[in-house]
Amino acid sequence: MKTRKLGTNGFEVSALGLGCMGMSFGYGPPKNKNVMISVIRAAVEQGVTFFDTAEVYGPFINEELVGEALAPFKGKVKIATKFGFRPSASDPSKWSELDSRPEHIKQVAEASLKRLKVDVIDLFYQHRVDLNVPIEEVAGAVKELIKEGKVKHFGLSEAGVQTIRRAHAVLPVTALQSEYSLWYRKPEEEVIPTLEELGIGFVPFSPLGKGFLTGKIDENTTFDKNDFRNTVPRFAIEARKANQAMVDLLGSIAKEKNATPAQIALAWLLAQKPWIVPIPGTTKLNRLRENLGAIAIELTQDDQLSIQSAASLITIAGARYSEASERMVGR
Repeated sequence: MKTRKLGTNGFEVSALGLGCMGMSFGYGPPKNKNVMISVIRAAVEQGVTFFDTAEVYGPFINEELVGEALAPFKGKVKIATKFGFRPSASDPSKWSELDSRPEHIKQVAEASLKRLKVDVIDLFYQHRVDLNVPIEEVAGAVKELIKEGKVKHFGLSEAGVQTIRRAHAVLPVTALQSEYSLWYRKPEEEVIPTLEELGIGFVPFSPLGKGFLTGKIDENTTFDKNDFRNTVPRFAIEARKANQAMVDLLGSIAKEKNATPAQIALAWLLAQKPWIVPIPGTTKLNRLRENLGAIAIELTQDDQLSIQSAASLITIAGARYSEASERMVGR
């Protein structure tokens, strides 16, 4: 397994990580726990050393799953988790309110350590920027946790450039996690140049467009009633019809490379910068193997140019989030 470094503080992980959210949250009901443990452990056996979770996934049950699955590999893998949400006052079943107060961050860290069955959190992300708490206070709280030996590295998720700079001035940011793929390329405008300037790693989530770029979803696909893609404009039937053009492009390149559309989408991301580590999620062993196969695919400069030029002619239909979710992004 090839490895990559996130940030300049020696945080080295496998070139692809595993996003664990979908095992418990977001894509319908939680999957069978024992089956998911077997998928996570299979990832370790195939060289994956970087696993992504959050307290809000479930909530709580995803961290518990990851903690149990990775307990035998303590010290051999790195786990990223997140803080920054709390239950809604009007509906405690919904975690829609932001809370990055320093005292809350410390409470989350203590609880996550127990659920993950670890002595230290390898990478602790602010899940979304909380406009009610200055980012300097957030960074300061994580800095204290690092001094106490409870956290190793600080990360941000879906933060804007000014927030990244302000946080980094207080405590070096090891990684930014944000959506990035061939069907969402906004980070290329300001975020990626800023990360390169500051020496911050990039962890793209949804690198396969929430499954769409695999080529396994079309206008006739139906999702579970609890699948959040039902609320995503980009997954409306008309949008799916229009966005098939991107899948067709990936499919044509995949044929030339004896690969799959998903592998080309991941290989393209890996080719962008040596400090990019995508975290595709899956609940299936065959998809895990398929995704990891992307690491061996070499895209030449000519390949990349042809993908860029063809992709630039495709207009992606539909917003990537609902309006409420989009308001929490890029602050």
